[in-house]
Amino acid sequence: MTAIAIVKAAIWGGVFMGIASEIGYRLDIARSNLFLIDGEFTLKKAAITGGKAMTIGVGILVHLMTSAAFGVLYLILTRLFSLYAASPKIIFFYMFFLWLAMLFIALPIAGQGLLGSKIGKSVWLEQLILHAVFGFGFWWAL
Repeated sequence: MTAIAIVKAAIWGGVFMGIASEIGYRLDIARSNLFLIDGEFTLKKAAITGGKAMTIGVGILVHLMTSAAFGVLYLILTRLFSLYAASPKIIFFYMFFLWLAMLFIALPIAGQGLLGSKIGKSVWLEQLILHAVFGFGFWWAL
């Protein structure tokens, strides 16, 4: 499996994850919106003020770049440990790791609190579902 195939698959996983996040947020069944979280954090760090459209646009870009970066990390880890990259089990464990990293590192850094507690009590579950969507999209695209 080529590096380009893995990165493209991760971007596809990010596309599916982003769409699921956006749909859940717009239907008011999810409290978190990945595009808004990524966009707000990025614009705040860059000391740029912008409207909602700019925030979402930046958020989409950041989300897809992050997805690609996680594809590169997956490539490195699977090659480093001689793992079969298309293995559903390996992908599952990687997505589980990314979910935990989101809850305990990314959301707190983005100002959303541990487990996304500033957004809502069930954000941990929303993120689990979104990461499962990423994992399935990633696996499908591989």
